[in-house]
Amino acid sequence: MRRYFVARLAQSALAVACALVLVFFMVRLTGDPAVMMLPQEAPAADVAAFRSAMGFDRPLAVQFWDFVRRAAVGDFGKSLHYRMSAWALIMERLPATLELATAALCFAVAVAVPLGVLAATRPGSVWDALAQGVALLGQAVPAYWAGLVLILLLSVQLNLLPVSGRSSFGSLVMPMITLAMGTLGRLTQLARAVMRNVLGQDYVRTAHSKGLRPRTVYYRHALKNAAIPLITMVGLNFGYMLGGSVLIESVFAWPGIGRLAAQAVFQRDFPLVQAVAFFGSLVVIGVNLVTDLVYGLVNPQIRVG
Repeated sequence: MRRYFVARLAQSALAVACALVLVFFMVRLTGDPAVMMLPQEAPAADVAAFRSAMGFDRPLAVQFWDFVRRAAVGDFGKSLHYRMSAWALIMERLPATLELATAALCFAVAVAVPLGVLAATRPGSVWDALAQGVALLGQAVPAYWAGLVLILLLSVQLNLLPVSGRSSFGSLVMPMITLAMGTLGRLTQLARAVMRNVLGQDYVRTAHSKGLRPRTVYYRHALKNAAIPLITMVGLNFGYMLGGSVLIESVFAWPGIGRLAAQAVFQRDFPLVQAVAFFGSLVVIGVNLVTDLVYGLVNPQIRVG
């Protein structure tokens, strides 16, 4: 297990290094950062002064080394708009994004896995049709459009839930459902497919022949062996929810990192864009690492290989 852990840790460290390189060059590839960050009508003298103040006039290798050295301690400079540390801004918004992502993931798993199991164990039933309908809608309907529909129905027409913000539990309901929709659809489809495959295995028929209760066979034996692809789906989607919920947070004015990223791009806040981009990469890499380690715990054959 130690060898497996060290190998996955080394891969993650390499991915973090690649993310640093990409984050550093992502804005510079589109032109002079000083010109992009200032208004188009800014005088040449102001652009030159800003370029010197930000260090953009130094050799590229020096800029990159300074960026890596400071990023190692979480220093991405000060936000041009908020006038405070870019990393501190992200940490300030992290609880809201973490709350939304965790709630959405728990909602998706709590609905998708039992529904997928019911559909697999009752082919052709109402549950099977419902599971296929949820899978289709979850993957076909754009999340931002679903969010707008929820606002129109539950807030404007029925006045049941707040339209935006993070003032109460009611404020969480609509963004949670909207963010969970894609994961709910994919996870329902996957749970149904893997369970149907597992239920045809010999050990499941043996468990039935021993007189075990169907619920015990399905959830204690079959679902455990179908867990690997489900863990993959859950891990990947949680990383997306944490690092990529820009549209959802913008639609519901949820004060998280996704909305902060959108504001940073529109405000051309270079240090904040870099910090948010690196944080998103770090989240995805970290979630993938945890997912790989869970693989090794669930299935010993993976860590041996």
